[in-house]
Amino acid sequence: MADKKKRKGEPAAPKPARKKKSEPVTASEPAATAVPTVALPTVDAAELERLLRGDHANPHAILGVHPVIVGGASGVVIRAMTPNADHVEAILEDGTVVELRREAQAMSSLYGAFLPGQSLPLRYRLRFQYDDGATWERDDPYRFLPTLGDVDLHLFNEGTHHEIWKKLGAHLRTIDGVAGASFAVWAPNARRVSVVGDFCAWDGRIFPMRIMGSSGVWELFIPGIGVEALYQFELLTREGAIRVKTDPFATKMQQAPATASIVQAEDAYRWSDTSWMKTRGQLDLVREPMSIYEVHLGSWARVPEEGNRMLSYREIAPRLAEHVNKLGFTHVELMPIMEHPFYGSWGYQVSGYYAPTSRFGTPDDFRFLVDTLHQHGIGVLLDWVPAHFPKDDYALRRFDGTALFEHEDPRLGEHPDWGTLIFNYGRPEVRNFLVANALYWLNEFHADGLRVDAVASMLYLDYSRKAGEWLRNEHGGRENLHAIAFIRQFNEAVRTEAPGCVTVAEESTAWPGVTTPVAEGGLGFTFKWNMGWMHDTLTYFGLDPVHRRFHHDQITFAMLYEYSERFIMPLSHDEVVHLKGSLLAKMPGDEWQRLANLRLLLAYMFTRPGKKLIFMGTELAPWTEWNHDTSLDWHLREQPSRASLESFVSRLATMYRAEPAFWRDDQSWEGFSWIDVADRENSVVSFVRRAGQAHAVVALNLTPLPRERYRIGVPASGRYERLLSTDDPEWGGSGFGRFESVESEPSPFHGYPQSVEVTLPPLSALVLAPAGS
Repeated sequence: MADKKKRKGEPAAPKPARKKKSEPVTASEPAATAVPTVALPTVDAAELERLLRGDHANPHAILGVHPVIVGGASGVVIRAMTPNADHVEAILEDGTVVELRREAQAMSSLYGAFLPGQSLPLRYRLRFQYDDGATWERDDPYRFLPTLGDVDLHLFNEGTHHEIWKKLGAHLRTIDGVAGASFAVWAPNARRVSVVGDFCAWDGRIFPMRIMGSSGVWELFIPGIGVEALYQFELLTREGAIRVKTDPFATKMQQAPATASIVQAEDAYRWSDTSWMKTRGQLDLVREPMSIYEVHLGSWARVPEEGNRMLSYREIAPRLAEHVNKLGFTHVELMPIMEHPFYGSWGYQVSGYYAPTSRFGTPDDFRFLVDTLHQHGIGVLLDWVPAHFPKDDYALRRFDGTALFEHEDPRLGEHPDWGTLIFNYGRPEVRNFLVANALYWLNEFHADGLRVDAVASMLYLDYSRKAGEWLRNEHGGRENLHAIAFIRQFNEAVRTEAPGCVTVAEESTAWPGVTTPVAEGGLGFTFKWNMGWMHDTLTYFGLDPVHRRFHHDQITFAMLYEYSERFIMPLSHDEVVHLKGSLLAKMPGDEWQRLANLRLLLAYMFTRPGKKLIFMGTELAPWTEWNHDTSLDWHLREQPSRASLESFVSRLATMYRAEPAFWRDDQSWEGFSWIDVADRENSVVSFVRRAGQAHAVVALNLTPLPRERYRIGVPASGRYERLLSTDDPEWGGSGFGRFESVESEPSPFHGYPQSVEVTLPPLSALVLAPAGS
């Protein structure tokens, strides 16, 4: 836990700005007005004792300015509390200086004065003088009304405040002409919460907050706080322990090992993607082309000349946009950019759910990245991790001294595989924290969708647990009913409040209805990662081609369940790490065959139903697996074989986008039919993709043996043009049997009245379409 005075990795906190006693008093600062020596109204002894020992939930009830009657005279009493002050004064709006005297009830730190004839509202500032001759002058936080209303608190407590980030956290604002920052945090089990920071030398006695009724939310407006101020919350637990926590709603955080939250300006960025955002709400991406380039920002590209440093958001923006446009992809998917202390987690252990990681710049710098991609016609998906969070003590873990965001029982609250904690989805405020967080990224940062990590671990109470290590639900089953309700609430919120945005489930089981609408009993995701297709396909392509005829079903089986969900086919980062090898290294044969296999794999992926996702660097075909500590192997572009592959990926993605047959009816059997699924002896499969009357024919030769005079049934008569052959010399292929077009013949085959006779090159995909289509 961080020390209040000086936290690890941080410079010593400066003292508040002060004036020396020797500085002359100006005309606007007259000498202190004598206060009649009348006894101030007494404060309840128990309340005062709690305030002085730092254990009071409503310091505003004592501190600040309050109307009173003393000796029959109406007026107000001003009270201020500060440790170690030698003298305290209140400076009224007209310049009058009133001395606050140490109250007899309080030993040393409570000061007060009665001002007869004054009434509320009363504007004043406080001046504290210290025995070293320094002074500290500031507005009094305890004279301001709450910055949260009852409706906001009610909606939060019932879990339905979809813009709660605008209320909790730190927000710059001006109240009664005074600029400062409001702070609010949910900590229902704390005995006291204070705002600490550079502005008070990290002393929790200076700015205790007030609790807002039974909501569990603590609030305080502190004048004089500005942009980039460092702050945290200091909490007193039920057991009397002090915990120093970062703000769960912080929009910027320090980098480890420092842990402070950082106040940010709001609504300062000027977006230039108006056209994109207007169009977004009108799109149905289920019936649009969608090719996704997955990116880890810290290792996409680096600057070796400057110590291998990572690029900033603003540096990477134009380069990434240019590269993705060149490749012809429709979207990028960013691995988690939410703040995470451990870089090696790749972002999947989040400590700051509302803060883009400051490794690469400010929140507005991240907005610039999204904005730039949008201006280049590229959508942005974000990886989002509501399944678990790390045990870092300065963040969400046991936030107010209790299991607040997580479950108390480790059979529900701890993830055995990752050593992380699981959110308590049954608590309305926790659901609100997460649902609002999803909308925050979509609406505040213009992200176009969220890929939800580890959905299977949320759905099952026994996920990765042995007998006796998990608890059944209320019906005796293993389904996590609270998580299911949360997922449905999340997907409905996105559907209704972020039109045109998509949600994607990384879900690896046979859970039914993942992409079925919530109204029809499903979970409500837009898409689901097809993990079964990925596993079967990579296993198949890893086989020596001589053995592939014995495993033919692995390349065809996925079509049996293709229309049970709306799928994205992922060749993601997970497949090129942890000793799994790169995609190129998975392929059999010599280098030429490996590259041919890789082109064939990608062509198969882009021509079958489902949306597409590849991990960054696939276009470079590195030999080694991904390393998050280094840049992609951009030098491979200098090799003709890799330059050809990058050009091939661009051609493939461009063809996919240009031909509606490959995407318009992904979700329906009307968009796909097998021509021949049974030629296991030759390891050849062929199929038709359709969009209305338009169609394309695809044939895959999955062995290094060319198939000459190979006959394929086709749906139409006439001339068919070659849209793509993965074996063309310009992609590094052999060019064997190359042709530009072929005439169909009235020779029935494969159930069609027409057929074509072609040569299938070795390890190749051939794509044909009717001439002029």
